[in-house]
Amino acid sequence: MMNIAGIERFDSLEKGRGLRVTRPFKVGELLFSCPAFSYVLSVRERGFYCEFCFTRKENLARCGKCKKAFYCNAKCQKGDWSNHKLECSAMNAFGDHWCPSDLTRLVARILNKKMQKERSASEVILPVQDMQSHVEDEDNEKREMTEVDIAALYRFYGKHLEMPEHKDLLTIFSQVSCNGFTIEDDELSHMGTAVYPDMALINHSCLPSVIVTYKGSTAEVRAVQDMKPGEELLITYIDLLYPTDDRNIRLRESYYFCCDCQECKYKSMDKAKLKVQKRSDPIEPDIINNMLRYAKKTIREFRAFKSLLEMCEHSLEHMGGVFADTNVYMLHMMYQAMGVCLCLTDPYGAVRYGEKIIKLYSQLYPPYSLNVSSLYLKLGRLYMTLDRKTAALSIFKKAMAIMEVTHGKDHLYLTKLRKELTQR
Repeated sequence: MMNIAGIERFDSLEKGRGLRVTRPFKVGELLFSCPAFSYVLSVRERGFYCEFCFTRKENLARCGKCKKAFYCNAKCQKGDWSNHKLECSAMNAFGDHWCPSDLTRLVARILNKKMQKERSASEVILPVQDMQSHVEDEDNEKREMTEVDIAALYRFYGKHLEMPEHKDLLTIFSQVSCNGFTIEDDELSHMGTAVYPDMALINHSCLPSVIVTYKGSTAEVRAVQDMKPGEELLITYIDLLYPTDDRNIRLRESYYFCCDCQECKYKSMDKAKLKVQKRSDPIEPDIINNMLRYAKKTIREFRAFKSLLEMCEHSLEHMGGVFADTNVYMLHMMYQAMGVCLCLTDPYGAVRYGEKIIKLYSQLYPPYSLNVSSLYLKLGRLYMTLDRKTAALSIFKKAMAIMEVTHGKDHLYLTKLRKELTQR
C-alpha cells in the first residue's frame, strides 16, 4: 500500500478506515496537499472565477463557442477542455433548458476521467472507486433525487459518455454525495465542488485535529493542534456552532452515522450554546422546548420568506424573550440578518449584527475556525467601507492570525490581504 509522507492509512473493526500521522506535526503545519480527482465550478459563479484554476478576476476570457465558460487565458482554457467539452456543445444545443445540478456535472466529469484508467495523484492511498457508498442507507426521497440526477446525466451527457449500469450509477452518485468537498473562498462562499479520494479517508470529529483549505482546486490539510505519531487526522463534516443533538441529526441525515467524540459524549459546550435568559423566576422547561421548536422551524422557513430582514428582527425579538444572545439559534438569526443587510447595502446594520456575533463566535468555535476568520474578514471590509480604518486593521490582524494556521502564511488570500492593507 502506498502512503503519503508522514501519513498512513489504517483499518480497524471499531472505526473502519482512517488516516493517522507517523511523525509529529505542529499547529499550522501542512500535513499534505491533494489535487482534485475531479471538480466543478458552481454555475452561479461563472464569470467571476476561472473554470480551470478558480482564480477570481475581472475581464475573464469567454469560451468562443458556448459563451458561458470563462478563463484567465488560453492556457487555462486548454487545461479545462477535457472537462468543458462535455458541456460546451450541450449548452449551445439546450440553451436555457441546460440545467444539470452541480452533482450531476461532477459525476459526468468523474465518469469521463475514469475512462482514462491511470491512477491519479489524488489516489495515492485510495482509488476513487473504493470511496464509501451509502446506497443501502438512502431513504426514498434521497433515491428519487438521485434518479432525477441520473436522468439529467443521460439527457445532457449521453452523447459523450459511456454510461455504467444503473446500479453502478446509484453507487457513484452516493459516493460523490458522501465524499464530495465544497470548495470555499476566504469568506466561506461556495465556489464549487470536488472529489479528493485520499481525503475521503479522513474521519469526522466535533473536536477536529486538522482543517481543510484550498488553493484553487487543490486541497491542503493543516494541523489545528499539535499532533503526535499515531494520532488520527480528524476534520469536521458539519458546522460546529450547533448543539450536540443538532449536529448528530445533520450527520445522520447526510453521512449516516452519529459522532461519539468527547464533546458529543459529555456535551460540555451545550449549556453555553443553549443559554436562556436569567430571571428571578426560572423559565419553565416547556417554554424553552417550545422556543427551540420555533427557532428550528424559523430557520427552515427563512429562505422562503419574502421580507427577510423583518422576519429576522421579529424572530430575534420573539426568541430574545427566552434565549440569551449567546444561544446558537439567536446567533444563527443574527448572522442571517447580517447577510440580509449586506444584500440591502446597509453596511451599518451589517456591522451592528456582525459585532454582536463575532464576540460570541470566538467563544463557541474552536481556536482556529474558518467561520471566525471569515467573519473577521467581512467585518474588516465593512469597516473599510465606513472609513473605520483603525478598527479594520485590528480585525484584519485577527483574521490573519487564524488564516496563517489554517491556510499557511504564503497563501494567496493572505498575500492579497497584506497587499490590500499596505495600499490602504
